[in-house]
Amino acid sequence: MTGIDRAQPITFRFDGRTVQGFAGDTVASALLRAGQRLMARSFKYHRPRGVLSLGSEEPSALVTLGQGAAQTPNQRATMVELYDGLEVFSQNAWPSLAFDVQGVNDLAAPFLGAGFYYKTFMWPRRAWFRLYEPIIRRAAGLGALSGKADRGTDEKAFSFCDLLVIGAGPAGLMAALTAARAGADVILADEGAAMGGRLLYEAEAVAGKPAAEWVAEVLEELAGWPNVRLLPRTTVTGQYDHGTFAAVERLAGPPAPDRPRECFWRIAAAQSVLATGAIERLIAFPGNDRPGVMLAGAVRGYLHRYGVQAGRRVVLFANNDDAHRTARDLAAAGAEVVAVDPRADAVAQGDYALRAGAEVVATRGRTALRRVALRDGAGRVEWLEADCLAVSGGWNPNTQLACHLGAKPVWNEVVGGFVMAPDAVSDMAFAGAVMGACSTRDALAAGIAAGAKAARALGLAPVPPDPPEAEAEAGALQLLWQVAAPGRAFVDLANDVTVKDLVLAAAEGMGAPEHAKRYTTQGMAPDQGRGSNSTALAVLADATARALADAGTTTARPPFVPVSISAMGAGGAGKGFAPVRLPPAHQAALDHGAVMIEAGPWLRASHFLRAGEAGWAEACAREVGHVRGAVGVADVSTLSRFDIQGPDAAQFLTRICTNTINSLQPGQLRYSLLLREDGHLMEDGPVARLAAEHFWLFTSSGSEPAMRRHLELAAQGYWPDLRVRIFEATEAWAQFAIAGPRARDLLAGVLDALPELAFMRAARVGMGGAEGWLLRLSYSGELGYELALPARYGDAAFRALIRAAEALGGGAYGLEAMNVLRIEKGFLTHAEIDGRATADDLGLGRMLRASGGFIGADLATRPALVAPGRKQLVGLTPVSVGATLAAGGHLFVPGAPLDPENDLGHVTSACQSPTLGHAQALALLRDGRARLGETLRLWDGLRGTDQLVKVTAPTAYDTEGGRARG
Repeated sequence: MTGIDRAQPITFRFDGRTVQGFAGDTVASALLRAGQRLMARSFKYHRPRGVLSLGSEEPSALVTLGQGAAQTPNQRATMVELYDGLEVFSQNAWPSLAFDVQGVNDLAAPFLGAGFYYKTFMWPRRAWFRLYEPIIRRAAGLGALSGKADRGTDEKAFSFCDLLVIGAGPAGLMAALTAARAGADVILADEGAAMGGRLLYEAEAVAGKPAAEWVAEVLEELAGWPNVRLLPRTTVTGQYDHGTFAAVERLAGPPAPDRPRECFWRIAAAQSVLATGAIERLIAFPGNDRPGVMLAGAVRGYLHRYGVQAGRRVVLFANNDDAHRTARDLAAAGAEVVAVDPRADAVAQGDYALRAGAEVVATRGRTALRRVALRDGAGRVEWLEADCLAVSGGWNPNTQLACHLGAKPVWNEVVGGFVMAPDAVSDMAFAGAVMGACSTRDALAAGIAAGAKAARALGLAPVPPDPPEAEAEAGALQLLWQVAAPGRAFVDLANDVTVKDLVLAAAEGMGAPEHAKRYTTQGMAPDQGRGSNSTALAVLADATARALADAGTTTARPPFVPVSISAMGAGGAGKGFAPVRLPPAHQAALDHGAVMIEAGPWLRASHFLRAGEAGWAEACAREVGHVRGAVGVADVSTLSRFDIQGPDAAQFLTRICTNTINSLQPGQLRYSLLLREDGHLMEDGPVARLAAEHFWLFTSSGSEPAMRRHLELAAQGYWPDLRVRIFEATEAWAQFAIAGPRARDLLAGVLDALPELAFMRAARVGMGGAEGWLLRLSYSGELGYELALPARYGDAAFRALIRAAEALGGGAYGLEAMNVLRIEKGFLTHAEIDGRATADDLGLGRMLRASGGFIGADLATRPALVAPGRKQLVGLTPVSVGATLAAGGHLFVPGAPLDPENDLGHVTSACQSPTLGHAQALALLRDGRARLGETLRLWDGLRGTDQLVKVTAPTAYDTEGGRARG
């Protein structure tokens, strides 16, 4: 039963030539049916190449789709589904695929071995930048972009599930079915257009019926469950922390303006099952890359799935019993088949000739395979006419996704590949070939076990079914990685890496897998070496006289397959590229007359303009008066909030912050500083301990990305042993500052109950049934609180708080008033924390605990950071009555020349203070604390002002701090 519909012919074009296929075909299957063996040119040597495989691991048959702005290079012909009007172009060839000028590189191969550019282009020295590098860069690469703006669309999606099953072969189907029957919410994802894995490509029976028929019945049951979502054409490309997975879904059919091409999924799963199967590997022998050389399983798959016979005279070269099914099935289809098996005791499984104890040692044919040379055990060589050479060197389990979080596969001698140990990854079970279960029966049983294990981990009670009757033997295998014969034997077809290259790497001290990878580029192509890594490791192990099990592996990293940037950035045009973030109470603020401004990525209220007010200055003065005289309410939801949890969360924060956090008790807050590694001040903000293992860390609005990188580097890089998890919780909460002498009165009227809170304390509260937190802290210098509620209550809560404030003679206040309030108090923002200031510069040196042990502690005491002459935080007041101040002006001793040598510092923040009755500013001034009381010249060349100012302490209002603590 094939997967194509011959009643639906499809016409497409390949390099301008019309080709016919059928619904269900891929570009590769249609071209093979049309007799097109040559499909591409190789990366380095521009050798003719054809299709090798069936799936996303295809290293050779890479093509470009479309033209102009829609041109998309490096698409695997094995994965591109046909549609009418599809345009396909070969790539990496000029002027044509059949005659490629750069094919001359193949003749120069002896001079272009691994690392040749390190050794060849050394002289003359200047020629590297002017000649060699430009030429190499122009020659490098495969497909090309058009250079035009792509107007196609992609989309993104977010999903959550109990169980993500990755791979819908026999193991994945049974895992999904077992867990779904137990009641788990299941997502089953598979990269194929049709689910079923290798069962769709075999002449095999399951449960007494054709395998494809059994697959259809299982899928029908799964589709009928409301707790199951099937995602075909969806490749899971990466596994990340906390059960997060990335996946790319391809949408079939012609492009259309209102139709996305791909969907980038972010899936959060409590449990997962990896059932990604295995891919067949090539044997390294001279001429193993010609068009017509294919993997044996792929030849069999094209026959059964697409009705395509890859050749009429076929040679099979294989070291395992499984591959003999290809010879059997091709012979039954009418092909003339000769099987070549290096095992002396090999036995034919059908009506075909067998050369036991022999090897393939060479091939002939430039753009298509013509002849194959065999060498028997006595050393005699025989040439056979052939148009297809089906090769199988065994199977490489697809363990890459399991390794994305650091797990390492282990060598399995029986399987002849690297497999995953059962508990290598928490919350992930393994099924099928990835854990060594290679026969169909074993894969089905392993899938049932994995699905049941995941269901039990979810607290469910699965009833595992009996495995369906299926083929029980995986077939014997005798390891054969390479054939000793003259000529180039390719290991990595995608990057033209040969056995000779790897042996040279070992000889030159690059024998470690990671070193050889970088020296030869083995495994660095679009397929990430999925089909070639094991062979390369075996060659390196032999070259360095090590056992393969001890040689180690390279590190698998996401993505599992190439992912287009347009899919990862789906929706990332215009505001999608730089989205404007709106706090939960945005509309409520607009309804109260807010004038919005950009504050980092957020839109926030600058001020709330009332009827009759002339502008922002008048509104700002009124709002400052609300806070100083009655009560004001400000939306501070945009402050970056990190929810940090775990048994070692307190210890982690103590290493992050400059003061001691692990001494905080639940319900306490502490104002903290965070330094960069170089000792400079990075951020400031309060830390709240909500429970024994639960903290909130607040930093400034817009600092979230930088702080997230800082925290994750510390958690994953510096102290990976600490049991701690970090969540960005900014958008989960709405938070409002309530400040002023009547703040308690306001809260008493709106909260279900007002707790007695001392300064820098926190307690759970309710407001109209909504549960949240009340924090006692002040950024204004007045009696202050901050009320945090779940974001969905933000709009209603802000409206209620403003009504209550207005009833008490106050009202809402925005960023302008907030800025005035904090300048009056000498509080900091990033105008002062500018990346060059230290904690001591800003008068906060006492917050650096003497015992150290926090990030930046050692470098904060470098001589240059504590030497005299550093700029320190001070306040400034104008000498002339009624004068204004602005940020950016520079300070000089009166009478000193206006040049950089005499520049003493600059104004960081300034305001017109209605509370103080004059302008007030903060500045960073050289030896500022020693200059208190001095009169200096403030010169602002940009604004054209020149005046005298008096240096004061930073705090100009309520210097003792009694109002905030009262």
